[in-house]
Amino acid sequence: MSGTHGTHGMHDGKGAHGARDPDGPEAPGTPRTPYRALAVTASNRAAAGVYEDKGGPLLVEGLKGMGFETEGPSVVPDGEPVEEVLRAAVAAGFDVVLTTGGTGISPTDRTPEMTRRVLDYEIPGIPEAIRAEGLAKVPTAALSRGTAGIAEGTLIVNLPGSSGGVRDGLAVLGRLLVHAVDQVHGGDHPRGGAN
Repeated sequence: MSGTHGTHGMHDGKGAHGARDPDGPEAPGTPRTPYRALAVTASNRAAAGVYEDKGGPLLVEGLKGMGFETEGPSVVPDGEPVEEVLRAAVAAGFDVVLTTGGTGISPTDRTPEMTRRVLDYEIPGIPEAIRAEGLAKVPTAALSRGTAGIAEGTLIVNLPGSSGGVRDGLAVLGRLLVHAVDQVHGGDHPRGGAN
């Protein structure tokens, strides 16, 4: 599966949160299905064609499995290009952007910093849950610096670059991502038994 480099291939149309007219068909609180998602791989070597992107296709498969209309993977070098593709995705109205790669502690791992430049606010519980999921199998999962948060109605989540880290992240996100996006769009909390 070949990826998209940079922002080429992204729709310029507005997604669910791009339709801001409260009198329009997508008024706040009205669920929209399917939600739109973009998979992004942040890797200097994959972007240069040194090796095949494996994490991005896993993100696409996982997002589609959760019912998201998914584009990508968009493969970019780590650093400033990550910020650029995230800003373009927010402007294009994606509901979710998942990234893989660039979350470690090497000098070239800059995805969390680039993501924070775009976010309006962070949601620390998501990356904490992803690290906890990985720690049960691999102690080095604690070294992931991935972040998550909201940028103008787009939920952005950083996953590790390893295939195992992506799978662990998708396992966590499979339990909460649709609900999180519903909440971003004004959905109510699900009602359980007696609360």
